[in-house]
Amino acid sequence: MASDDVWILGIKMTKFGKHPDKDVIDLAAEATMAALADGGVTMKDVQIMGFGNLMGLTAGQSLQKQVGQTGIPVYNVSNACATGATALRVAYMAIKAGEVDCGLAVGVEKLAGAGLLAGGSRGADKDTWTPSGRLGAVAPIDGRIGTETMPGVFAQIGMEYGHKYGGTSFELFAKISEKNHAHSTLNPLAAYSKRFTLEQIMGDIMISYPNTRPMCSANCDGAAAAVLVSDAKLKTLSKEQQRRAVKVSASILTTDPWEEACQVLPNVNTLTRNAAKQAYEKAGIGPEDLDLVELHDCFATAELVHYDNLMLCEQGGAADFFNSGATWRDGKTPVNVSGGLESKGHPIAATGIANVWEIAHQLRGEAGDRQIEGAKVGLAHVIGLGSACGIHVLEKSGL
Repeated sequence: MASDDVWILGIKMTKFGKHPDKDVIDLAAEATMAALADGGVTMKDVQIMGFGNLMGLTAGQSLQKQVGQTGIPVYNVSNACATGATALRVAYMAIKAGEVDCGLAVGVEKLAGAGLLAGGSRGADKDTWTPSGRLGAVAPIDGRIGTETMPGVFAQIGMEYGHKYGGTSFELFAKISEKNHAHSTLNPLAAYSKRFTLEQIMGDIMISYPNTRPMCSANCDGAAAAVLVSDAKLKTLSKEQQRRAVKVSASILTTDPWEEACQVLPNVNTLTRNAAKQAYEKAGIGPEDLDLVELHDCFATAELVHYDNLMLCEQGGAADFFNSGATWRDGKTPVNVSGGLESKGHPIAATGIANVWEIAHQLRGEAGDRQIEGAKVGLAHVIGLGSACGIHVLEKSGL
């Protein structure tokens, strides 16, 4: 029988940063065992696993060998930066379909020291180009008419928004980063918990204008895991487990629709806006009902455009929305109170679940010094170029 509601029963993330003494499976196991303990269940209760890992070839079956092999189906997921959100959706869909009552989602990556993630020039640095294979059928853009390097791509996206709507500047993008680094000082699990002045941010190494180094996401090691259960399963558990459970009011995954569009610059806007519309409709809420948002700020420029894409402001009004102070933790719609990817860190496959962890932590009232008072509804968002967008709307338990 299909489940009416799906709940996050337990969820945890490791500290993000450098973990030279742990491999991918060690990190995944740490997050998994902590999430199970947080939910008050064991691997024996888990009936399905979604395992996300992008940069390596490690499978969820390897994790089972460390935390418990019980013969359950494992779905190994790779979906760019939306990998963790996709793994979470695997468990969600299985429960929603009534196939299982309890599922596990895990995201893990080791990226410390990886440097800038790039699409690669694929021969654009050569004097001549010879077509070959599927990707060779059309000349690669990198180094010819644009870039496929992530800092460059999102720098262009931010600049495009400014050209279209106005109101942006180097200083405004730097102020977004200033906010996120300030928020990170209250998050002990963030890779970096250092506050930067606006002058320090603007004066740091320029990676791709207008993004300086502190305005870029920090590639690092880390893992996050979540235990999801059906409504029927939750009702069999203790009142304390029910009280701490967080309802998944919407779980959405989108890709690019067909459109007449620029073939040079990826469109991260349309599929995010489509996902947001579906999420609000599914959850029965509007953006005005959100008490906080964790969005995919892989770069400061990305955060600005996603204010608009998630309809936190009127179309074209992202700069004014930020300048109003709304996105600070004491503002109308706090955004990235965890510190965001710019300081919390970005171990790619773990990020989607880690963003959900922050929202769940807040809705439970367990966020300590960074707690948003009275938080009842939150939205977690990630986007992976290619493209994929994952959005989860979460609600506080009524108990």
